[in-house]
Amino acid sequence: MKLRDDYSGEFDPGLSLADFSRQTLANLGREYLLSGHLQDRVGLPLVAKRFGGDAYVEFSISEWMAASPIYSRRMQEALGFEGHDVSTVFKNLQLDIGAPHQFMDFQFQLDRPDYGEFWLPHCGALLDVEPFGEERVRLMCHDIEDPTFDATAAATHPCMKMRPIHRPPREPAGRIPACRWSIFIGDEGDPFVPHPNLERVQASKLAQLEIQTSQQDAEPGGWADYSGEFDPGFQLEDLSHSALVRANLEFALQSHLLARSFMLCTAQHLDDEAAAELGRSQWVGIAALTAERLISSMNIEGDGIDAIAKVFQIHPCFHPREYSDLQIELTGDQSARISLGDCPGLNEGDPYSWFAGLSDVAHPALDAIAGRVQPRARCHAVSPPTGRKLAWDIVINPATEKQLEPQELKLAHISRGATFRFEQRRSVRR
Repeated sequence: MKLRDDYSGEFDPGLSLADFSRQTLANLGREYLLSGHLQDRVGLPLVAKRFGGDAYVEFSISEWMAASPIYSRRMQEALGFEGHDVSTVFKNLQLDIGAPHQFMDFQFQLDRPDYGEFWLPHCGALLDVEPFGEERVRLMCHDIEDPTFDATAAATHPCMKMRPIHRPPREPAGRIPACRWSIFIGDEGDPFVPHPNLERVQASKLAQLEIQTSQQDAEPGGWADYSGEFDPGFQLEDLSHSALVRANLEFALQSHLLARSFMLCTAQHLDDEAAAELGRSQWVGIAALTAERLISSMNIEGDGIDAIAKVFQIHPCFHPREYSDLQIELTGDQSARISLGDCPGLNEGDPYSWFAGLSDVAHPALDAIAGRVQPRARCHAVSPPTGRKLAWDIVINPATEKQLEPQELKLAHISRGATFRFEQRRSVRR
């Protein structure tokens, strides 16, 4: 079977990520990383509006500290690079939604197993906050990064530390690189203290999810894992076909973990109703933005029902399938049906996930995805087919009023990441 270089052409109801070529999977992986990173661009302004201007600092610290150690260890296992030295942390950063390639352009220097440095010639997050003044820069680059960087490092070694050599506010203005950090194994008498929410997020079905992927490559070349030497110039193109499939599914899972941590923090500040409300709004914004980017990056053509079906099919919020069990089929020239089985995503037993907000009524995130393809499309809850738990019909009706751009999408568009364009820095490794 010929692998796809994009998702132009006909809709394939049986398509999986494994049907794309290595180069396309690398491109898609960068989109998944950026999508996970930008979901905070929706969630944190909502936090500031609900809880006050500086509340997003505490939220950021809590959500990243309770999620990144989990997905860091998962990625180590998935790509076979478990370890306790600096190179292991560097590999994690190369595969972390907190460091989406090029937008957060991490560069690395490994001096020895217990010491290294990294720096950012381009930091999209900094460019997003610098226009708001020095105080906002300090909140992000000092107050938030200090504890969250150490939480990521501690997933590899409890005494691993990240400390700034220099960091913003930039002096002189416009300094490049924007920051430079050292990473080292510190005093064994000063181990990292995990965030109390880490244990709660770790106990979720999501954190324990087993992802099943084929070990056979549909295309030759590349590394089957990242167990070899640390490569400071690593690109997703270096991985094999099967490794890229697995990495992309883990990227999608990272986003879900971060959303779970975000909603848990919201509930602790107020209640479960507030968590559901902010989680729903966060999902609407990032779901719509990611749909826009996928349409462009995957060359999805037209505004018909088949284009809508394609976007749902590859959208990271519905991966891994072991968590969502999404199915989608065309039911007519202007209609399709999406359904979810009795999956872990619907059975967490708490309201701290995007899927917890799904029910037998319409959901604004589903409309937001469909609406970025065709503004006259709407999702309507229907009785699920046999063996399915929930279902919605997507219908394009020329007489239906066009959807307006969601307010949450407007928040996402404030970030430069919304329109950021990736470059291909390396061809796939043969």
